[in-house]
Amino acid sequence: MPHATDVPQSAQQPGPTERGLPVDWELARRTASRLMQPGPEATRQEAGELVARLRSDAAVAEGHVREVTGLGHGLPLLPADVVDRPAWAAAAVHGMAALTADAELPAVSRAARIVTARTAGLQVGGVVAYLGARVLGQYDPFGGPAGDGRLLLVAPNVHAAQRALDVPAADFGLWVCLHEATHRLQFTAVPWLRTYFATEVGRFLTVTQGMERGAVLERLPEVVRAVRSSGGDSLAIVELLQGPEQRAVLDRLLALTTLLEGHADHVMDAAGPEVVPSVATIRSRFTARRRGSGVVDRVLRALLGVEAKVRQYAVGSAFTRHVVLAAGMAGFNRVWESPETLPTRAELADPGAWLRRVHP
Repeated sequence: MPHATDVPQSAQQPGPTERGLPVDWELARRTASRLMQPGPEATRQEAGELVARLRSDAAVAEGHVREVTGLGHGLPLLPADVVDRPAWAAAAVHGMAALTADAELPAVSRAARIVTARTAGLQVGGVVAYLGARVLGQYDPFGGPAGDGRLLLVAPNVHAAQRALDVPAADFGLWVCLHEATHRLQFTAVPWLRTYFATEVGRFLTVTQGMERGAVLERLPEVVRAVRSSGGDSLAIVELLQGPEQRAVLDRLLALTTLLEGHADHVMDAAGPEVVPSVATIRSRFTARRRGSGVVDRVLRALLGVEAKVRQYAVGSAFTRHVVLAAGMAGFNRVWESPETLPTRAELADPGAWLRRVHP
């Protein structure tokens, strides 16, 4: 058997590539819509009042977010779109397609791409259907008619969660809006963030011809050990399947998303009881809800990476809280100066290291 060094140089060169993931996005949308669970029952009056309140809360919330963060003064207060589950699913699929459009993957035959696209479309649709019954709101930096961002609030899910948590409806809706308005402000008040995020996602999804075959096979023993030691932690497995360059990109993406989620969690609570009187009760009950209860739900959450996302909230929030206490919100806002001032994954777990680097 020839060694890698015996392979002709021409054979080691990357082959032709294609842009965009091989996913039938329209099939994904239809699948999600077909599999989506119906929303909770509500009278026409209840639904109308909730929609009107959420639309108002979105603008009110962003005003509070600007006061807490010191970001976005002078920017227009944009409306939010209050949607049902199928509309959120359609928007989510459209956003994923737009975000991954620049990914470069090895070119395959048309027949193979069609089969792969249909299979992937069904899988994506199933994932979106599962999440569609749980997502309360979402800011999509690439959504909207012009592709410049769209804030969505999923009315039936907000209604269901508020009833399950048994907290005041007015407080809960505003609390949810505080989180999502923070995400919108992160992208609208930090000019370089949207492009940086899209570029890093494109880099992560770009795969060379050799990486998929040899590298994955070489790491199979590590993957097996990771499955055993992590209890099936999807993030640990994904990390092992990446080459060195992709691991570095994944580190940057995880650091960014952890920061964004933790910062939003910090802000929604920092607004305080004067804005959301029952904030302490909502936070304690909602944190317990995030953990999931049923065995099937927990397995699905692990497979979809939801458990990793839950950990992101805690790590990112702790980092934000530590830095704000040490350097004030103005000092924390140095994270938004450039990609170089973003915390690394290691610094998120050690906020003092970021402070020493950025605030020497």
